[in-house]
Amino acid sequence: MADSKSGLRKPVFTKVDQLRPGTSGHTLTVKVVSTKMVLQKGRADGPQVRQMRIAECLVGDETGMIIFTARNDQVDLMKEGATVILRNAKIDMFKGSMRLAVDKWGRVEVTEPGSFTVKEDNNLSLIEYELVNVVEE
Repeated sequence: MADSKSGLRKPVFTKVDQLRPGTSGHTLTVKVVSTKMVLQKGRADGPQVRQMRIAECLVGDETGMIIFTARNDQVDLMKEGATVILRNAKIDMFKGSMRLAVDKWGRVEVTEPGSFTVKEDNNLSLIEYELVNVVEE
């Protein structure tokens, strides 16, 4: 194994319009269009008081938009107009529509402002999906 060039893989950047239900491992560069806090509560049942915050952020690139669910520390990074890189993001389904999320295996990082304008007439979170069971005979 000595002298092998395994190193880190170069990330393959995905565009918003390529996202599909049930997929994961996406790396995207997106702009934050809007942020809305949906849950903020503290829990005092442990040694330290933990606060749980969830915000729904509309993010997008030049191909479309999707709702990103920001949790806890991610909420502070998702400022309107900011450009962020979402690493190892996954698609969660919520009430039949897609939501983008980054769990503990991924990362949200603020980067320099993007040169693209968000395509606001293609919101992937407005598309409703239905789970269909296929029975093979």
